[in-house]
Amino acid sequence: MYGIRKPFTVAGFDGLSWGGMDYKAILIISQVIGYALSKFIGIKVISEMGRSSRAISIIILTGLAEGALILFSIIPAPYNLLLLFFNGLPLGMIWGLVFAYLEGRRTTEILGTILSISFIVSSGFVKSTGKILMNTFHLTDFQMPWVTGMVFFIPLVILVWLLDKIPEQTPEDELLRTKRIPMNKQQRKKIFREFAPGLVVLTIAYMLLTIYRDLRDNFAAEIWKSIGVTGNSMIFTWSELPIALIVFMVMGSLMLISDNRKALRINNYIILSGFILIGLSTFALKIGLISPMIWMILLGLGTYLGYLPFNCLLFDRMIAAFGSAANAGFFIYIADSFGYLGSVGTLLFKHFNAKGISWFNFLITTSYSLAMTGSLLIIISLWYFKFRLRDHSARIQLITNSEINTVTT
Repeated sequence: MYGIRKPFTVAGFDGLSWGGMDYKAILIISQVIGYALSKFIGIKVISEMGRSSRAISIIILTGLAEGALILFSIIPAPYNLLLLFFNGLPLGMIWGLVFAYLEGRRTTEILGTILSISFIVSSGFVKSTGKILMNTFHLTDFQMPWVTGMVFFIPLVILVWLLDKIPEQTPEDELLRTKRIPMNKQQRKKIFREFAPGLVVLTIAYMLLTIYRDLRDNFAAEIWKSIGVTGNSMIFTWSELPIALIVFMVMGSLMLISDNRKALRINNYIILSGFILIGLSTFALKIGLISPMIWMILLGLGTYLGYLPFNCLLFDRMIAAFGSAANAGFFIYIADSFGYLGSVGTLLFKHFNAKGISWFNFLITTSYSLAMTGSLLIIISLWYFKFRLRDHSARIQLITNSEINTVTT
């Protein structure tokens, strides 16, 4: 999917603008608007979809996105900017469709972490591939995205076919992690009301992380250039590998924790550590303790330590901890929809109100705000779920005692 979504971000589109805005920034905004809209639609679609429609839906949606890139290379600027909107619109559904195969299992942590690691590395690898294709075949900024997409499309089809062979939850999975079900409108309303305060806090925290991740990811070429790293196509990949390795070890180890309540709490602590790392690494850069290259890697590590739990593990464990009749896709897409909406707003703010600030300086300023606000939100989340779990345990105990008394009587 990233081979179809991300390659255009490595292109410069130098000398192009529209309405006084840098053309690349407009293209990113156009795609993210489509992606954000898809997330709002996905709250209903992903939470309701059964297994039988998932694989074909993934193939059709990625095919539509690749078709938009082909038209993007044919239709001249500025008219082709709408094609990035139609590229992002179908792709926003893919994550929920894929994760639906993996949630609610004893092995969800390891499977979800591998899946998540793939988009840490793939984002950089896709950019490197796009840059190499441009240099090797002298592709234009407009041709490179669809050519790169085609390189990854056939492997995608094969892997989706294999993914569809994954068996359903076993009875033991259902016992340990709760059975996952499609959700209708009434079920969605009921469970949202049940967890509304905690979901609002977590969604705001995730919104901040999404904004930050998108800034670092979409403008990686400009940021690396601003710190003096140029002419190395593989920097986008090499810089993400240590991040992927560390995140894999941290998140994968959660599989060893069978207690869902404890795992939910630890997921919050991992997110909190990500926010703190972003703030501390930026301060270390400011006082000269680390180099800009190490700073970029630490930012990526902090970002993904915060970001990845939201994409799969946090909500998967939350459902299991409370024994809710639900699926993780519903919660993920609530957070995702507002996350990408915030990303669009930030891009527009940067280009209309902070145009003179370099992406490097903008990222530094954003880092401090993210670290402080995000840490506070996760502390509130920890407090909220501590008391919700306590109340839930008390209700379960009350019901159990009542049933024992009834049997005794």
